[in-house]
Amino acid sequence: MDPAAERDFTAFYDATWRRTVAVAFAMTGDLAAAEDLAQEAYSRAWPRWSSLKSYDDPGAWVRQVTSRLAVSRWRRTKTAMNHLARSRPPEHATPPSETSVVLVQALRTLPEAQRRALVLHHLGELPVAEVARIEGCPEGTIKARLSRGRAALADLLAESSAPVPTDTHAENGAPTHA
Repeated sequence: MDPAAERDFTAFYDATWRRTVAVAFAMTGDLAAAEDLAQEAYSRAWPRWSSLKSYDDPGAWVRQVTSRLAVSRWRRTKTAMNHLARSRPPEHATPPSETSVVLVQALRTLPEAQRRALVLHHLGELPVAEVARIEGCPEGTIKARLSRGRAALADLLAESSAPVPTDTHAENGAPTHA
């Protein structure tokens, strides 16, 4: 816009600001919220100033926008409060065990491909074929990643002081996911 329009809008803003904030304050009871709402209304008026300045009372337009914004804010707040009232409080999560912390730290040191294969297969309990489909590679590649990842984890966990389960295979020799 041209400098004259900017001067006109600034004069309009200065002349109507207090009344606009008063309307918003009367609706919200919160001065900070009222100022935010008024500022939003003026920011919506600025791009329309070329047509608004010809209105009989452009301040009325800004005050109406402010009041509609206040109602919208009230509705959003009411909806959020109703949702919170219906929601139950979050359950207390128990902290992870020392073994879990050590395992996660060890997993972080592995290459990403090995880490994904180990997590999907052992923690996600997915068969090798499904892990291969997800990863988009042959089953043999997944088996190699699992083998290398297990070996690397064994070395890392042996170095740590965390207790490592001694029986990691079931009777049939399959991993137990422990």
